[in-house]
Amino acid sequence: MKIAVVGLGLIGGSICKSLKKNTFHYVMGLDNNNDVTKKALEIGAIDEIIDDNNKLLEADMTIICLYPETIVEFVKSNADKFKKGSIVTDSCGVKEYVVSRCTEVLEPLGVIFLGSHPMAGREFSGFEYSTDDLFVGASYIVTPTENTPKMAIDLMSTLACCMGFAKVVTATPKQHDINIAFTSQLAHVVSNAYVKSTSLFNADGFSAGSFLDLTRVAKLNENMWSSLFLCNKEALLYELDSIINSLGEYKSAIESDDIETLRSILKDGRERKEKSIELYAEHNKGKQV
Repeated sequence: MKIAVVGLGLIGGSICKSLKKNTFHYVMGLDNNNDVTKKALEIGAIDEIIDDNNKLLEADMTIICLYPETIVEFVKSNADKFKKGSIVTDSCGVKEYVVSRCTEVLEPLGVIFLGSHPMAGREFSGFEYSTDDLFVGASYIVTPTENTPKMAIDLMSTLACCMGFAKVVTATPKQHDINIAFTSQLAHVVSNAYVKSTSLFNADGFSAGSFLDLTRVAKLNENMWSSLFLCNKEALLYELDSIINSLGEYKSAIESDDIETLRSILKDGRERKEKSIELYAEHNKGKQV
C-alpha cells in the first residue's frame, strides 16, 4: 500500500518511522520544510518526497498531520488530488471540527475521510524529536461517521496495531472531543496556568514527583494548543467551569478554617480517583497491553 504522510513533525515523522520499521508499506512524505523531507529521505523514514501534490493521486491512504484549520484547508485545496476510493485521515486532537468539514468535501468525490487521533506525544515538537517507537503501548482513537465503510475502520485499526498501539478505541467525533477536553486539554490549561505563580523560580530543591507531574505539559506548543482549544471551545469551557467551581470550594474551606468541609472534599476526590482506577482496571482486564 502507498501511504502519503503530510506534515513531518513529531507525530507525522514518528508515523513515517514506525511504518518503515514495522511494515512493508511504501511511504511518501510532504512537508513545507524541504530540509525536513530531505532528512526524512536520507535516514529512510520515507521512500519518496512528494514534490508535486498531484502525486497524492497515487496514495491508497493519506495521513494529514497538521493543525485543525490547516488540515481542512489542505483537504479543500487538494480535494481533486486524492484517489477515488482511498482513505484520508488525520492525527489532530479535535475531531468534530475536522471530520465534519473534510467529510463534506471528500465524500461526494468517493474519497473516505476517517478521523483518527494517536494518543501519544512528547514535550518537544519537530521531526528531529520523532521516534519509531512513540506509539508503543499507546491508544489509537478512530472517529467514524454513520457512512464510514467498515473496511476503512478495519484497515486503520490494523495499521495502528502494526505501529505498536496497544488498543484501538472507536468513538463519535463529538464524544471524542468531550473526553479529550477533560483528559488532555484541561490538563494542559491547568499545567500552564500553574507555572504562572511567582513561586516557580524559588522552587529549586523544594520539588518532587507531584510538582514534576503537574508541570510536565506546561511546556507546550502554544500555536498548536491554541488552535486545538478554540476548535473544541464548548467542551473545554465546560471543563474549565467545572474545575473553577471545585477550586472555589477548596479556597472557601481553607479561608474559613472549615476542616470538616476540607476533609470531606479531599476524601471525595480521593475516592473518585480510586473508583476510576478500579473501573479502568476492570474494563481492561484480560485485554492485551
